[in-house]
Amino acid sequence: MNIPQELKYTKDHEWVKIDGDTATIGVTDFAQGELGDIVYVEVETLDETLEKEEVFGTVEAVKTVSDLYMPLSGEIIEFNDSLEDEPEKVNEDPYGEGWMIKIKLSDTSELEDLLSADEYKEVVGS
Repeated sequence: MNIPQELKYTKDHEWVKIDGDTATIGVTDFAQGELGDIVYVEVETLDETLEKEEVFGTVEAVKTVSDLYMPLSGEIIEFNDSLEDEPEKVNEDPYGEGWMIKIKLSDTSELEDLLSADEYKEVVGS
């Protein structure tokens, strides 16, 4: 299982890459593996400001539909449009081409609540 050291994580299996006051967010390798083949990613919250732990979208797999939760508060400034035609990118490259949204952070103190790679490994029993 791939858990990059440079990223931060949530117990809901989202990963976060911080770049200044912007965060790129997606689901972890563990999450995509549990979901199975992803057939649709829906994010209808573009340009909205959401609080931490609010639902920003859904991911639909062959077996199930799961909500996607904001790991941090902020405004959703970008959606990975390529996922509309190629949702399988989430399965193939969850930390690269399979990213989902970018947000402009509204409360950087929330970064302290994210998990390190080692802490996330404990959550998933890796």
